[in-house]
Amino acid sequence: MKLAVAATAPIGADVLERLAARFEIAYLVSRPDSPRGRGRKLAPPPAKLTAERLGIAVYQPDKPELPEPVDAVVVCAYGLYIPPRLLEQSLWLNVHPSLLPRWRGAAPVERAILAGDERTGVTIHRTVEALDAGPIAAQEAFAIEPEDDAGAIFARSAEVAARLLEDVLPEPSFVEQPEEGMTYAEKIGPADRELELDDPVDAWRRVRALSPHIGAWGTFDGRRVIVWSARLDDGKFVPLEVQPEGRKRMSYAEFLRGAR
Repeated sequence: MKLAVAATAPIGADVLERLAARFEIAYLVSRPDSPRGRGRKLAPPPAKLTAERLGIAVYQPDKPELPEPVDAVVVCAYGLYIPPRLLEQSLWLNVHPSLLPRWRGAAPVERAILAGDERTGVTIHRTVEALDAGPIAAQEAFAIEPEDDAGAIFARSAEVAARLLEDVLPEPSFVEQPEEGMTYAEKIGPADRELELDDPVDAWRRVRALSPHIGAWGTFDGRRVIVWSARLDDGKFVPLEVQPEGRKRMSYAEFLRGAR
């Protein structure tokens, strides 16, 4: 089987590396380098860095294209719309870190944690024109543990996805995805990052949902602070690791000492 991967974000990089240990990857299609950081310098996406380390060819077109024909393309956190003309050229399989049809859309892991879901999982489905609506080839659920943040869920999802794809790719078969139970995982916006400190459970979930990749913020001792980890202690929200504006990460105890 001649296989390609379309990926950009860290979970896509993780899936790429795991697939490369099982299959020969013809090439990676990823989004173009983009400005990052305070200096806004161009930086490569995580999936590109992984591909280059593994010696896999990388293509970064502004719009999705396949540089050469392949039997199948695995899509994972690519971030660009795949036009129907490309979907007709090869079998496109999407890795989606939720139990579809729950949490279709851009932020399924974050929304699952924010909603207090007790479990999530991975769905492998055929990519179709409608968002995350294609027929399902494989699905596996796992628990969201109280200590899990988004980073832990993404890592577990990549591991499950690679294992499912190993079984699916040789002879894929599909069942239609139900519409019952469908929810939409909207992209995380600025308002989603603000902690409601009067609601300890929501604040705790928000910190976990946005760590370690985005960060939730609140005001403590009159200063705006990103909270990277926290716990619930008898119903009370307790920050553990924080980052004041313009400073490095530190323990909340260090922050309080500095504030005093």
